[in-house]
Order: sequence, then structure tokens, then C-alpha cells
Amino acid sequence: MSLPESPVIRRLAEDFGYPVVDAENLDAFLERHRMSVLFFSGNPIRHPEANDVAVVLPELARAFAGRFQPAVVDLDAQETLQERFGFTTWPALVFMQGARRLGTITKMRDWNVYLDLTARMLSQTADATLGTPS
Repeated sequence: MSLPESPVIRRLAEDFGYPVVDAENLDAFLERHRMSVLFFSGNPIRHPEANDVAVVLPELARAFAGRFQPAVVDLDAQETLQERFGFTTWPALVFMQGARRLGTITKMRDWNVYLDLTARMLSQTADATLGTPS
């Protein structure tokens, strides 16, 4: 497991128990969960908003109680998997329905924006990119 040297990001796996996914276990993770959110932090030194998003993710999971399984993308796998999901702005929350991408929220947003976009993505079935254009 390779996570950034950020206590806020590390606590997602260590304290909240969010799985850490990489290229080898991602597909199995997606098969096990009807809805999931993949957290791509990037390097928090280059993308300091990653720490803010790491604080928001558990709150978002609580607000949508049980509607999705969060996961943290292994730091060493992020660039490879980023190409698969087609976003270019970091950090990113990628919303999945099984293996289908529902959309992406990039960068730090206001809480109401997270709530609105998450509700929209969890209720749709088509692929969409939301937030900052990639």
C-alpha cells in the first residue's frame, strides 16, 4: 500500500477503513460494490486541495449513508488509473456504478456543490464529467 505522506489522507485507510485500490485489485473492488467513489489524491505537495477533499470524503459518505463505498487509489497507481478514467485535474473523486464511470468531481468544492453533484451522479446511469472540465 502506497499512500501520500499526509496524515489526513492516510487516515482514510487507517482510521475509516477505506480500501486502497490499485490496478491489480480495482476491478474486483468495483465488482463487489454497486456504487463506489474512488479518491485520487495526487501528491498533496503539488495538489494541496487533496487534504481538503480527504476531509470532505468521509462527510460525504456520511451524508449519503451507505449509498456508496469510498476507496483510496494507491499513490503508485494513480497516474495509470487516471488515464483509464479520463480526468486531468487533481484531486478527483470518481463516481462509479460497478465498472461504469458516472462522473468526476475535481478540485475542492463548496459543500453544497458536493451534495448536489453527488446526488445527481448517484441517481444517473449515463457517463458524465462534472466539475472542472478535464
